[in-house]
Amino acid sequence: MRRFTHFCRNMTHSLAQLRAAVERIYQNQKTAEQKAESIIARVHAEQRQSITNLIHYLALRREDLRPMQDELHDAGLSSLASAESHILRQVQAVLQRLGVVFSKIEFSLGDAAIGASLLRQRAAALFGLKKDSSIPHLMVTFESGMANDYMAVKALLKAGMNIARINSAHDSPEEWKKMIVNVQKAAQVTGRPCKIYLDLAGPKIRTILLGKGRKKERLKLKEQTRFFLAETGASFDRKARVVGCTLSGVVKDLRKGDRVLFDDGLFEAVVENPDDEMASLRVTRVSAAKPYLKPEKGINFPDTELTVRCLTDYDKSVIPFALEHADLLGFSFVRSAADVAELQELLALKGDKKIPIILKIETFEAVQNLPALLLQGMAEPAFGVMIARGDLAVEIGFERLSEVQEEILWLCEAAHVPVIWATQVLETLNKSGIATRSEVSDAVRAAQAECVMLNKGKYLLTVMATLQDILQRSAGHHVKKRYLFRPLKIAERFLGSGN
Repeated sequence: MRRFTHFCRNMTHSLAQLRAAVERIYQNQKTAEQKAESIIARVHAEQRQSITNLIHYLALRREDLRPMQDELHDAGLSSLASAESHILRQVQAVLQRLGVVFSKIEFSLGDAAIGASLLRQRAAALFGLKKDSSIPHLMVTFESGMANDYMAVKALLKAGMNIARINSAHDSPEEWKKMIVNVQKAAQVTGRPCKIYLDLAGPKIRTILLGKGRKKERLKLKEQTRFFLAETGASFDRKARVVGCTLSGVVKDLRKGDRVLFDDGLFEAVVENPDDEMASLRVTRVSAAKPYLKPEKGINFPDTELTVRCLTDYDKSVIPFALEHADLLGFSFVRSAADVAELQELLALKGDKKIPIILKIETFEAVQNLPALLLQGMAEPAFGVMIARGDLAVEIGFERLSEVQEEILWLCEAAHVPVIWATQVLETLNKSGIATRSEVSDAVRAAQAECVMLNKGKYLLTVMATLQDILQRSAGHHVKKRYLFRPLKIAERFLGSGN
């Protein structure tokens, strides 16, 4: 009996300490809300609850909560995981069970049902109605042939396509219009609605071989090889190893030690001597089967803060077409809130029609600035986020992709923003007809998003059937996870340390 009494006293003391720790978290959230009053006032009226919840979530994620989460779990209480959409209410619920009494004025209006409802409403507003509510919407990337193949478009609609994606980097407005006409005709015949998503091309950052290797259209690069990255028009020795860039103005932004990645990261180099027109680089890694860099290969600058605008003149020329024919507008290579504001202002000037923007997160800078991007997006009643995992993996490193895409999902859920899970979903199946075990596991994780994007491919209908089967099977249990909350640098960067 004495041992039991001692145990109860220790438990009471432990719960009192736990209550004090959770109360401190709660006060930090309320303080962050008060400090962010001017931020909250800037967003659209329909986004006020969402930005407030995001502020509460960021305040929570500034510190390491893992020890406290273990104690909460041991005490049979919520560990605060899986509560992104209603985080303050979840903290209050824990405190109530620890004996704290809230007044009606203090009590948070947001709960799990309201947060989930907001997310569903916005997903429906962006992506339209769908037949199966238990799985995400399906977006399909159109290839050029869809302009003249009505039966193929109709087959995609019958297979479950909810959104047709047209990439303005390819084809022409005439072909895009034909694709849209085929979608509209097929939607009318099948009775299945389909939204039109138009992707802005964004800045084209590709290689041009200017010096040695230019005639053979390949430049041999081995580890420790030194070469130059040059602006178009720069003067150089034609016998030197010189690589040009299709986007002018980037070379001057390079700093010593910055990494530069070529051809989806197969070649990695580091800047040794920067200059305004020509920067000297040294190859640090070659992962390609053959060590040859060719023209028209992508270039990524993960460590460099580029001053060039991500909204190009070509993108601006496409906007009138988008306003007339599209339902959604994809914003490629967005990096800062200023980029988003520029596009929003341009759309407002072009006409009365409102077209929601999808922010494509595909650079390290965009990940770092995600809270600010979400805040600027909230100037409108609805917008979305695409996790463009191809370029993002190159920028941040493949080993970090799983971690970062999870963080993007958390922050977007806290902001009640619909997410598109994109790039290389069941890619091997799409190209060869046979799926790998790893990409099936990856497809299961896509169920956490509100929409999944598929690339064009030879076995697209098979991919759609397989993906829907995978998603339906995982729909009932894919949220069965307990996350541990280590500090998020994103949260600290946006709100400060909180100390």
